[in-house]
Amino acid sequence: MDRVNDSLTFSKHDYVRIYRQLRTMDDVKRLSSELDEELLFVIYTQRTVREVKKEFHNVARSAPAFRRWWRKGMTFQQIASKIEFPPVLTAMLILRLDGIGRKTFQNFVHDPSKAPTKRLRREMAEVVAADRLYSPEGHELQRQRGEMGEAKLAEWIDGLGLTYRREADLRKEFQKTPDFLLERPIYVRGSEVRWVESKASFGDTIEVRNNLRKQLEPYRDIFGPGMVIYWYGIVPYDETNGILVATRRITEPDHAHLINVTCSGNANGP
Repeated sequence: MDRVNDSLTFSKHDYVRIYRQLRTMDDVKRLSSELDEELLFVIYTQRTVREVKKEFHNVARSAPAFRRWWRKGMTFQQIASKIEFPPVLTAMLILRLDGIGRKTFQNFVHDPSKAPTKRLRREMAEVVAADRLYSPEGHELQRQRGEMGEAKLAEWIDGLGLTYRREADLRKEFQKTPDFLLERPIYVRGSEVRWVESKASFGDTIEVRNNLRKQLEPYRDIFGPGMVIYWYGIVPYDETNGILVATRRITEPDHAHLINVTCSGNANGP
């Protein structure tokens, strides 16, 4: 794999050890003495989203039982903790059995005071406050991480004195577009880079494989070789085929010697 070695590159063994421990937000706090808390939260988010996708239909089939628990006095939050499922999604599965549709439920999520009963208002406020992923706060955090990554990447490319086209402009011509299409290529550790994609996530095997299939390989096929930056780290991945996988370290001054913005197409880079 074309990869920049740095302190944000985890061995598969170390990553799996961390990943398996991140079952709840309490685990994020517990492990923060060992690793950066934001990094842990990003990994926890990715694990939780995958688990939800995997288990959603199985959990949904048990929703009638959850509704019985709720009618007997358990709160949405208590049920979510018992079944180890995101609180907002737990409430959604229960309430849709009472005919509350997705749009109405989302109104409750964004403003619990719109719920029709005192109990619902209290419990909706509780699950929204507790859910760091599927609440408005969770969505906002994800948006902010994405914008942060793109802003830092733009600052880095500008600092190299390069010109580029952005995703919004490229969409007028192409169906699939990277965040930054360089007007002329650069070389990173000798590898040609014609475009750069920002990922405000952790590049483990599952993440990189999915990104390659859905986005990065199509970019390569259209625009040529490029680079993806995972701002929170990576695990080595061997089959990228012309796509450089890096972390945010590549944008830092002590990695400047790895970047060549002047060599010709047949150069090997620094």
